[in-house]
Parts: sequence; structure tokens; C-alpha cells
Amino acid sequence: MLMKKVFILTVLFYAAACSVTKHNSTTHFANNPVIAHRGAYRQNGFPENSIASLQQAIKLNCAGSEFDVWMTDDDSLVIHHDPAYNNLEIEKTGFDELRKYLLSNNELLPSLREYLLAGKQNNSATRLILEIKPSRISKERGRLVADKVITLVRQLDCSNLMVYISFDYAILKRIHQLEPNAITQYLNGDKAPGVLKADGISGLDYHYTVFKKNPEWIQQGKNNKLQLNAWTVDDSTDMRWLLDNHFDFITTNQPELLFNILKNR
Repeated sequence: MLMKKVFILTVLFYAAACSVTKHNSTTHFANNPVIAHRGAYRQNGFPENSIASLQQAIKLNCAGSEFDVWMTDDDSLVIHHDPAYNNLEIEKTGFDELRKYLLSNNELLPSLREYLLAGKQNNSATRLILEIKPSRISKERGRLVADKVITLVRQLDCSNLMVYISFDYAILKRIHQLEPNAITQYLNGDKAPGVLKADGISGLDYHYTVFKKNPEWIQQGKNNKLQLNAWTVDDSTDMRWLLDNHFDFITTNQPELLFNILKNR
């Protein structure tokens, strides 16, 4: 009887393991350094940070598609780069009021929920690079945005797709409190790789000129096993310099140009 129970448990354990392996094998992230900045918007004239630009980045097989998150006056999370939308300050305006004004392609201003759901569709290769914008109201509000973002990502079961970036260091540290295995990259360019490593941050995502002024940070980042990303790189000469220095990722408004350079190398 004991042997029978052991056999049944073994079979169940094996079946569960196979199931996990099968689930994980459906995600194979693109093996290229191309991060589409605010989606792949420019070549097709899509609005920045629109769902159309996200879908185009996925179609191009970009390694990632970056987008920006703010919280409205009534605590809704929306996608937009600037602090104001249609001359309305996002943090001081309600969600419904903002949504009265369409994007140039007649899309609604996307909520984070809508954006993440679109990012999950037909996507097994492109990471969603979620930038939490520093609150202009208070540090505490930035922390609340981080909490709400993680809650929604868990609800939608898309943690495996996410990378979190911010200019606000406290926001990234809060992300790690909530999700210790989350991938995070710091944007501001004022911290050496060793500091990021000590605080559990996954990578440097600095303006490319920061790396040119501090070239030793490139090797220090590699030595600390941190991801190297550079923004926002639209010149082919700068792209080649970063590729020559073996950067993991390059964030660009021109993903098609970067793909063409990669093709011809």
C-alpha cells in the first residue's frame, strides 16, 4: 500500500514538472538588443505610447517595447510620456476627463490594464518595459503607483513579460520589496554599477552620453553581471559604438534602423 502511494505521488510530481516546463517554454524572448522607445511608432506615424505602436514593436520582434505610466487624480494608471495630456495635468485630472480626448489615430488614451492585455496578445518574444514616472506631487504617491502596478501585473499574470524602469530610485527599491525577482533598471545615470548591484537593481539604463563620459562603468556593469541598456539612441554611429561595446539593449525611436545595422554586421 505504501509503495502504491509513493508511485502515485511520483507520477503526480512528474506530471506537474512537465506542465511547468511546457508553460515556461512558450516564452522565448527575442535574441536582439532592440528596445522600441514608446513602441515602434515613428516609421508608421503611430502615436507614441499607443497600443498600435506596441503591437508594431511586437510584430518587429523587438526584444522590448518601452512605455510610460502615470496615475490620474482618481488613482487610475494610464500610458503617456509627458506629465500633461491635451493640456491637462494627468496627476490632477480624472480618468474619464482625460479619455474624452483621443490619440491622433483615434485610439483612447490607454489604461495600463488595456496596454498590458494588448502586450500579452500574440507575444512570446517582446518584453514590456514599464517606466514608472516620478510623481510631481510626492514621493509617497510614487510608492503607491509602484504598489498598484505590481498588483495589476499579478492580476493579469504577466510578470514574466515585465521589466521595470524609473528615474526614481525609491520606486525601483519598492518594486524589489514587492517582487524580489523583478527585473529593474535605473535611468538617471548618477549611480555607479556597484551601488546598483548592492541595492539589488538589475541594470543600468542610462543615456548613451553617460557611458561615453564614464566608459569604466561599462566593464564594471559587466563585472557585476548587470544589464547594460542605453537611451535614446537614434544615430547609427552611436548604435554601432554600443554594439561594439556589447551592450545588452539599445533603446531607440528607430528600431528599424537598428535592425538594419544588425542585419549588415
